[in-house]
Amino acid sequence: MANKLLLEIVTPYRLVMSEEVDEVVAPGHEGEFGVLPGHTPFLTILKLGKMSYRKGNEKWFLVLNWGYAEVGPDKVVILAEGCERAEEIDIERALAAKKRAEERLAQAERKAEEIDIERARASLMRALLRIEVAQKKKLT
Repeated sequence: MANKLLLEIVTPYRLVMSEEVDEVVAPGHEGEFGVLPGHTPFLTILKLGKMSYRKGNEKWFLVLNWGYAEVGPDKVVILAEGCERAEEIDIERALAAKKRAEERLAQAERKAEEIDIERARASLMRALLRIEVAQKKKLT
């Protein structure tokens, strides 16, 4: 049994990371799941959410924007629509996106306008996750 996992995260635009880690925690469609070396292989759908990985006693955070995960005993491959590391997030931009999404949702509640409520909710969730992850950066 391996004592490390190779974590690879790929989006349509870039390779986000390819590193050896000790643990991965990701937002699965059916709930959050954790992976340690030697895990039973499986495939799953990922939802918008916070993801983390650990190397030794240090923990890093990312925002994952939907995708798929293939888990093996010594490797986790994530194919995501989007993914940002905590240190890549512009918190001012995330706060502005949060404000815009909240305004769109408030308008939808006041008026019977043609506002895509699900899209506004997803935008708000993504902004809140980006703010949370940006504030965490790396925990040791």
